[in-house]
Amino acid sequence: MSDPVTMARTARERLAQGLAALQTPGVPSALLGVAEPVAHAMSALHQIEASQGALRADVAPKALDSVRRALGALQSDTSGHPAVVQAIEAVAGSLGLVHGLAMGGPAAPAPKAQPAAQAFASTMGAAQPKPAPRPPSSQNFPGQPQPARPAPAAHPRPQAMPAAPPAALQPPPQQAAAAAPIAAGNLARVDAELGVHSATNFYKGLSGNDIVDSGGIFIATYQIPELGRELLIHVTMPGGYEFQAKGVVRWAREAPLSASGGLEAPPGFGAQFTEISPEGRQLVYRYVRNREPLFHDDL
Repeated sequence: MSDPVTMARTARERLAQGLAALQTPGVPSALLGVAEPVAHAMSALHQIEASQGALRADVAPKALDSVRRALGALQSDTSGHPAVVQAIEAVAGSLGLVHGLAMGGPAAPAPKAQPAAQAFASTMGAAQPKPAPRPPSSQNFPGQPQPARPAPAAHPRPQAMPAAPPAALQPPPQQAAAAAPIAAGNLARVDAELGVHSATNFYKGLSGNDIVDSGGIFIATYQIPELGRELLIHVTMPGGYEFQAKGVVRWAREAPLSASGGLEAPPGFGAQFTEISPEGRQLVYRYVRNREPLFHDDL
């Protein structure tokens, strides 16, 4: 799909689907502000259509910025509301098209929608509901100051997961999948605890489809190491699954405050895997089949 008018129309229709989902009753009020960047992006795409592509160079970058802001705000939600999941799929599906318009090339591959969160428990092992979502963890990095950070804004409690399947279907602790240990050397260790609605999650970029080779893991934390630092990452998953991998810090996200004083998105950093065992790689693939990863623009 290289025709700019067709690309703009398709992207606008997908954004319209996301906007309609956000108007579903029960969507967290904190996400109502996402409608503004979505509407701005739709307006810019309509200008490309109406001008038969003549205004592409002028307005496509504005549309791309609006789509990125909308997707970032949606991915920071921890409510697990089905309408929010639909909105994420629709907005993420438009991102590749809008990126192609802004860069003057063909559309980037659209992110593939993942199954609903309810399928997660039966595949990875049932996760016990928590009374409230955990705030980003605090990691200690030798030689790095640890400034005080503002307290995160309260989020709605996550929905309770379905009852756990029979014990025979769950791996006992001694049989839970665990990858072979990786030598740590002098690397600082960080813990990444993944859940059904955790702020910590795997991420993928637009440069490729493989979650390990073209992505990594986003670790929600206030203590952000410097870019380029090598780490030993200990990953735990629902059902007792865990593995260790080496990674390098590629990008960071600070904790900007919204106009109301709350956090717009959880702070943390993205680490690209540099050494991961085959068992760890398979656990990553299994997890992202049942929970949509974050998207980080690496182009």
